[in-house]
Amino acid sequence: MDGVLPFELGIPHRIFGRPKDAEGRHLYEVVTCSIRPPGPVQTDADFAVQVEHGPETLATADTVIVPASYELGPVFEQGVLTDELAAALAHIRPGTRLASICTGVYVLAAAGFLDGRPATTHWADSDRLQRLFPRIRVDPDVLFIDDGDVLTSAGVAAGIDLCLHMVRQDHGTAVATEVARRTVVPPHRDGGQAQYIHRPVPDPQQSTTTSARAWALGRLHEPIQLRDMAEQEAMSVRTFTRRFREEVGVSPGQWLTQQRVERARHLLESTDLSVDQVAQDAGFGTAQSMRQHLQTALGVTPTAYRRTFRSASGSFNTPARRYDDIGTAAGR
Repeated sequence: MDGVLPFELGIPHRIFGRPKDAEGRHLYEVVTCSIRPPGPVQTDADFAVQVEHGPETLATADTVIVPASYELGPVFEQGVLTDELAAALAHIRPGTRLASICTGVYVLAAAGFLDGRPATTHWADSDRLQRLFPRIRVDPDVLFIDDGDVLTSAGVAAGIDLCLHMVRQDHGTAVATEVARRTVVPPHRDGGQAQYIHRPVPDPQQSTTTSARAWALGRLHEPIQLRDMAEQEAMSVRTFTRRFREEVGVSPGQWLTQQRVERARHLLESTDLSVDQVAQDAGFGTAQSMRQHLQTALGVTPTAYRRTFRSASGSFNTPARRYDDIGTAAGR
C-alpha cells in the first residue's frame, strides 16, 4: 500500500528468503504484491518501489504478511477498509496464515480477522487500536503474539522477531538460528518480552548484568540460583533483579527458562540424545519438568517436537512455503 515503510517491507524478504534445505532449495517462495495492478507504490521515504504483482497473487499464498504503512486512511482513522483494500483481501483463501508487522495490524483488524483474539502493535498505537476495535484483546507490552493462524507484532525490529519465530515454528531452531546469524540479529527474543524497556542504555557508571548472563549460558546444565547470578556482578539479589529486568525486559527466572527451552529445542533437533539426557543438559533436571516447560512454551511434548523437525535421517523434512507481502503476500 502507499506509504509502506521500506524497512518493514524488506523484513519478510530478508528472513524468509534465506532458509534452504539440505539440498540447497529455498524453503519459502516470497512474492510481493500491491492492492492495485502492478506498478509503482510510494513508500514513506523519498522513493517508490516497483511492484510486479497485483492483489490476485494473494489467492496463491499460504501466508500473508501485512507490513506497516503511514497512509492507511479510513483503516487507521475509522477502523474500516477502503473498497480497494477489501477487494484485495477477498482474494485470500480460507485457512491462510495471516501476520502483521507494526500498524499492518489495523488492516487485519478492520477486515475482522482479529475479532475476539489477542493482538499487539507498536506501543505508541496500541491505545488507538483498542479504541477502534474493542473486540480485540490488545496487549501493548509484548514483541509479538502468536495466536495460531493469526500473528501480530510490535513495530520495526519486532517484525524480525516475529518472522524468525515463524521460521522456527515451520522448520526448527537450527534453521531460524542460521537465518539470524546471517542477518546479524539475536536468534531469539521471546514474544512476551517487553516492547519498551524504560532504561535501554545502562548508565556507564553502573554495572550491567551482561557477565552474569554469559556465565549462566555456560552452565545451563547446572542448577542456577538467582543469588549465584547476582554474585557474578557483585550485586544484591534485589539490585540485580531490578537491573536485569531493566536491561532484558523479563525477570532472571523467565530468561533462564527461555534459554533452557531454546537449548532443549536445539538438542532435540540436532542430536540423538534421549529425552532424559536432553532434560539434564538443558538444566530442567527431569524429563517431566522439561515436558511441562515445552508444553507451556510450544504446545508440544519433546517427543512430538523432535518428530516434527527431524526425519528418520536426522535432517529437516519440510515442504517449501510461499509468502506474500502486501507489502508481502506469500505460500507454504
